[in-house]
Amino acid sequence: MSDAPELPDWTALAGLGDAALPLFDVALLIARDEYPALDTGRYHRLVDGHVAHLQVEIDAIGYGPLKMQAINRHLFDELGYTGDRAHYYDPRNSYLSDVLDRRLGNPISLALVQMEVARRLGVILDGISFPGHFLVRLPVDDGMLVMDPFNSGRPLDLDALRARAGAHLGVDTPDDATLARMLQPASARTMLMRVLRNLLGAYRDAEDWARVVRCADRLMKLVPDTPDALRDRALGYLALGHLDGARQDLGRYLARHPDAEDAGELRAQLLRIGGAGRATH
Repeated sequence: MSDAPELPDWTALAGLGDAALPLFDVALLIARDEYPALDTGRYHRLVDGHVAHLQVEIDAIGYGPLKMQAINRHLFDELGYTGDRAHYYDPRNSYLSDVLDRRLGNPISLALVQMEVARRLGVILDGISFPGHFLVRLPVDDGMLVMDPFNSGRPLDLDALRARAGAHLGVDTPDDATLARMLQPASARTMLMRVLRNLLGAYRDAEDWARVVRCADRLMKLVPDTPDALRDRALGYLALGHLDGARQDLGRYLARHPDAEDAGELRAQLLRIGGAGRATH
């Protein structure tokens, strides 16, 4: 059984390299923002239970894809983890604690569960920031097994991947080089930022500006001065009436991105709340 480590501090994350970011624990850290009394050890123990159920079976299997078949069968068929199609944008689908409790999630949160269970069983999966649904991949010989955690870990062949990619690119058949780029592994930081952007988008649509500000701030804890997060935090501050914060963030955004598509609109916002025009130069 694994011990539940102390969660990292938000202020330390920007200084950690991608390989040093504890993916599962930072995902729990995101959940603790919403649930301050969160018992993080409970979720480590829950995953340990999944692992304990599978350990003997997985140890007896020598071939990676067959190990994954057993892991997916237990997670998706026996335990019932599944994609939330009815309420896809529900923020609970992005909070790892909710996903583990409800066994409902969106593609990336289900990938986090699948990847963590597999990792504790010695099977290393990579996440893939594929257009649309987040996917996972397992290296196999000279290729890879690509799976869709939103759809019970179903393997996707080359034709299915081409069709999905083409639908998002607006082309019939993406070329091999384009598809290969789309299938590159996502770093832990990229995955965590995608979780936060999913939350930010849901809260922005709901006009929950306090949570928009929180998610934008957390994005910048991972990557300082992330342009869209800086802008969104400024707009959240503005909606909440925190004009000093809005001025500072708008000024920083415009100083760094004076030619952004939204620069004119934001410059007008800054002037309306008494910001210094020279901050944009």
